[in-house]
Amino acid sequence: MSTNSLPLLQHSLESPSAFTPERLMEAVRAERSLANEPVPPLCVLDFDGDLSDRLAEEGRTSPVKSWACFHTSMRAMTLNGVACGIVPRTIGGPYAVLVAEQLWAAGAKVIVGITSAGRISSDLPLPSIVVVDEAVRDEGTSLHYVPPSATIVTPTPRLAELLMRELGTVASHIRRGTAWTTDAPYRETPDQLRLWAERGVLAVEMQAASLFAFARARAANVAMVALVSNSVNAAAQPFDTGGHEFRSKVLAAVGRAAHAFIASAG
Repeated sequence: MSTNSLPLLQHSLESPSAFTPERLMEAVRAERSLANEPVPPLCVLDFDGDLSDRLAEEGRTSPVKSWACFHTSMRAMTLNGVACGIVPRTIGGPYAVLVAEQLWAAGAKVIVGITSAGRISSDLPLPSIVVVDEAVRDEGTSLHYVPPSATIVTPTPRLAELLMRELGTVASHIRRGTAWTTDAPYRETPDQLRLWAERGVLAVEMQAASLFAFARARAANVAMVALVSNSVNAAAQPFDTGGHEFRSKVLAAVGRAAHAFIASAG
C-alpha cells in the first residue's frame, strides 16, 4: 500500500470543518439550559486529574456551571489575579484537542497543559519539570491541522519563556526541550526509547504535538508543562510527580506566567 493512500495523509487542511466547537457548545447550552458565558482567560488541562480533585476537596475551586461541554466538567479558582478554569482528565491528543477547541472558541486567552511524563533522557532527575518547546509527532491528531513533519515547535515561545522563569522559582530541576508525543503508551519500545534519547528528547507524553498543531492552526496561545515522574524502562522505580503541594506550586507558577503573558499581549 502506498503511503499516499493512508487516511491520515488525506486531509485538505485548508478546507473548513463541517462540525465546529461552536455548534457543539450551542447544543450543550440548549440541552442543559446554560448561559452563554466566556470561560476564564486562563484554562488548564489537568491531564491526570489528581490536582483538580485535591483542589476541589480542599474547597479551593468551585464548579463552572456554564461550561458547555458534554464530555468534561470545569472548576475555577483565581491565580495571581487571573481567573483560571481547570478541566481534568483530558488525556491523549484527540481528547485534549477536542476540549482545547471548545475552550478557545469559548473565550480562553491562554491554555496550558499540565501532564505527567516518562523520562527518556537519563540525566533528568526524578521528579523534574520539562517545559515542552518541541514535540515529536508520533500521533495522528496533528495531521488533521498542519502538514506532516517529524516534529512541531511550540506556537507560543514567549509563554514558554515565562513558564521557565516562574517554574524555576518552585522547582530545582527544570528543563526546556523536546518531548515525544505518542498515542500508544504501552508500545514505547526499548528501540524507540534509545532512538529518542540519542536525538536529545527529554520525556514522553501524549498531548503536546496535538495541542501545538491545533494552536498553530487556530492561532491559539498554548503551552505544555510535563512533570517527569518515572523512568519508562525502570519498573522498580516508583512514580513521583512531587506530591500535591508541589503540583499546587506548579499551578501557581502557571498562573503567574499567564498573568504576565496576558498583560504583555493586551
